[in-house]
Amino acid sequence: MNLWSVTVKIYTIKKFNFIQRLVINTLMLLALAGLFPQGLYIASVWTAIWAALVLGILNSFFRPVLQFFALPFTLLTFGLFAFVVNAFVLWLTASIVGAGFHFASFGWALLMSIMMSLVNAVVSSYFSKQTR
Repeated sequence: MNLWSVTVKIYTIKKFNFIQRLVINTLMLLALAGLFPQGLYIASVWTAIWAALVLGILNSFFRPVLQFFALPFTLLTFGLFAFVVNAFVLWLTASIVGAGFHFASFGWALLMSIMMSLVNAVVSSYFSKQTR
């Protein structure tokens, strides 16, 4: 038996395709609206699907541009400003979707962005049990 041998497992983070991310975001938005009805209002399931679709499109095209311009603030705050960028994207999603989907304030959008980031991390790590 070799005392110096070490087994290292490398875990990969699973990248979901657009449809999977759409379903996850729809369920997450509905759950957050149910848990915090005073902060997030969603009129129907179809509104949640529409909001998740708009959020997915904004996350694909608009958020990287915002993150690039917010990079100095993100570095100064050790990454915490990324939650503000995510909250702004959620706030923008609410303004695009319309009256059936809105936040009570930007603070609620910030709280929801933190919670969505945490849930996305947990879901991604749960489905990434593959080792190389």
